This record gives sequence, C-alpha cells and structure tokens, in this order.
Amino acid sequence: MAALDVHDAGEGTPVVLLHGLTATHRYVVMGSRALERSGHRVIAYDARGHGHSDPAEPYDYPALAADLERVLDERGIERAVLAGASMGAHTLLRFAIEHPERALALVAITPAYDPADFPGDLERWDALAAGLERGGVEGFVEAYGPITGQWAETTEKVLRQRLSLHEHPQAVAQALRQVPRSRPFERLDELAVLTMPVTIVASRDEPDPGHPLRVGEAYARTIPGARLVSEDAGQSPIAWQGGRLSRVIAEAAK
Repeated sequence: MAALDVHDAGEGTPVVLLHGLTATHRYVVMGSRALERSGHRVIAYDARGHGHSDPAEPYDYPALAADLERVLDERGIERAVLAGASMGAHTLLRFAIEHPERALALVAITPAYDPADFPGDLERWDALAAGLERGGVEGFVEAYGPITGQWAETTEKVLRQRLSLHEHPQAVAQALRQVPRSRPFERLDELAVLTMPVTIVASRDEPDPGHPLRVGEAYARTIPGARLVSEDAGQSPIAWQGGRLSRVIAEAAK
C-alpha cells in the first residue's frame, strides 16, 4: 500500500483536491488558501508515484479511486466535496459513480476523457514517458514538442515547475504509460447516475487543447443539473487561476 503525502488544513466542510497526471497537490488551486479562509477543511494529496507519495503500481483509475477512499477513511470523513483536475477529475467521477453517498458535491476541472475516443494517442504518452526517463524534465519538455501561441511561456514554465517536484520521476513515467490506458468509466451515459451537485470547469481549446472544451460540455449535458463554467474567449483558463477556481469550489460546497 502506497504511503501518500497528504496535507490537511482548515476547519469546516471537507474539500478534497485531486491533481492531474504529472502534477502534484499544489497544482489544483495553485497554492491559494482561499478555501481554508472561507471556512473549509482542505485535504490535498499527491497521487501515487507523484510528488512525495510512494511509487505503487498499478497506475489506473481503480487504484486511484481506492486511494481517494483511503484518504477519506483514514481521516474519518464520511462525505466531502471532491474537486479534481484532469486525471483527478476522472478519479473523483469514478469514485462518485461507485460511492455516491460519499460525495457532497463534485467539481470536475478540465476533464479530457472521452469514451468514444479511448485510448487516444498512446504513442504521444509513451514518448513523454520515455523523454522523462531519458532526460528528466528537459527530456519531457523536448518530447512534449514545440509550444506556441499566446500561452506558450506560461505553459512551458508550469511544465518545468511541476515536473521538478517529483521524488520518483520513474514512477511518473510509468503513470504516463498506464493512466491513459485506463478507463474511469466505460460509457458517457454512466455519468447520468450522479445526482449530487456537479460543476464542470472547462477550458477553451486555444490555451488548453489537451482538455477539449467539447468534453466538458458533453459531461455537463449528461449529468443531470450540472453547471458548466469556463473563461471568456481570450482569457486565462479558470483552472489556472487558484483564487477564482477556489471560489467556484466554494460555491459548489454551499
């Protein structure tokens, strides 16, 4: 059983933050403390193999959802608001489908998984894994390829920052190979069973093409009563703004 690096701060309604593939717990609300200040108990943790958490195969959604359950159980939390980005969003959706009674509300940030397109471009994920193994952060950035457009500088800066925070980069490389080969759920219509309040935070495609807006829109159409939020055209994604994203999560927690 992997030892997970868990951070628990604040008092009030519990909110659990789950990060994306290759990120750490710092990269959900980007270090913002607004949730704690607004009366929430915030639990954020590094997924298995990421950050300061131990390596532990497999890196797939059944294991990631089981880790989330363990984080709740070990802290005696029966129900919580679950907020996660990308891999974290897919993890909490799988968990909520299996354990709906444990989710007060869900905030799925920049989902990317489309069952119709599964498994997607596995060659690219494998190339990123090989680049990380071969050359560390620089090898990953080289494998990532040219970053262009208005958001190029920000994107590359964040890539380098978050990849430098991992104690076990070889484990992250394995996660890069395994997570994209795992399904959080089989069919989009499985999301229709979710009856708790759900917010989908989607990014527009220009700044964040890896998390297509159409996927967030499809999730919001499928989940009864789901709220879809996104930045205006030309703006920085809400998912990149820790304070603004924290306000979205706090609204979901009411």
